[in-house]
Amino acid sequence: MYIVFLGAAGAGKGTQAAKMSKALKLTHLATGNLFRQIQVQNTEIAQLLRSYMEKGELVPDEVTIRMVSEQLSTPDSASGMIFDGFPRNLNQAEALDKALAERGKTLDKVVYIKVSEGELLSRIGGRWVCRKCQTPYHTVTAPPEVWGKCDQCGGGLHQRADDTEEAMKKRLDIYFTETASLIDYYTRSGKLVEVDGEGDIKSVERRIAEALNKTAVRPV
Repeated sequence: MYIVFLGAAGAGKGTQAAKMSKALKLTHLATGNLFRQIQVQNTEIAQLLRSYMEKGELVPDEVTIRMVSEQLSTPDSASGMIFDGFPRNLNQAEALDKALAERGKTLDKVVYIKVSEGELLSRIGGRWVCRKCQTPYHTVTAPPEVWGKCDQCGGGLHQRADDTEEAMKKRLDIYFTETASLIDYYTRSGKLVEVDGEGDIKSVERRIAEALNKTAVRPV
C-alpha cells in the first residue's frame, strides 16, 4: 500500500503516520527526516539541498520530488510506503503519481487529518522547549513542574519564533491555501479519506484504521 498523510502542523500527522506504518508494516517516509539524512551525505543532491537550507530558502519542488522519487527505488519501498510531509502542493502530487506509475505502482489512499484552526493554534501556541536539552512542554497538556524550568535538566524554557500565535496563523493560512487544491485533487480521484483529528491519540488512531478499512489492525 502507498498512503499519503495530510494535516497541518499540530494535527498529529507525524505521530499517526508513524503508528500506522508500524501497524501496516510500511516504510514511513517523513520528508523532514529525509532532508536531515541527505544533507549530511557527500553526494550531488546533498550539496544541492544544503545550498538552499543554509540560505534559509525553501527547497524547490524539483529537488524534493527528486529525493522522494529516489526513495521509491529503494528495497524498503517495495512493499509500500506512508508519505508524511509530501506532497505539499498540486505539482508534487502529480509528480508522485507519475513516479509511482513509472514503477507500476499507484497511490491507494490519502488520509487527511482535519483539526480546527482554533485547536491547532491551541496545540502549537502552547509549545515551549528547553534551551539546553530540547525537551518539549505544553502549557496545557504537558506543563513543567516549575514553570519556566525544564524537569529534566533545569534549563530555561523558550518558545520558538515560529510557534507564536501570529507566526502560526501565517503558516496555517499558507498551508490551507496549498492544501485546498490537494484535497480537491484527491477527492476527485476517490482516494481521500477525511478523519477527525481532535481527541486523544488512540481515538484518532482507531478512526484512521477504520477509514483505511483496516479495522483488524491493532493500534500500537
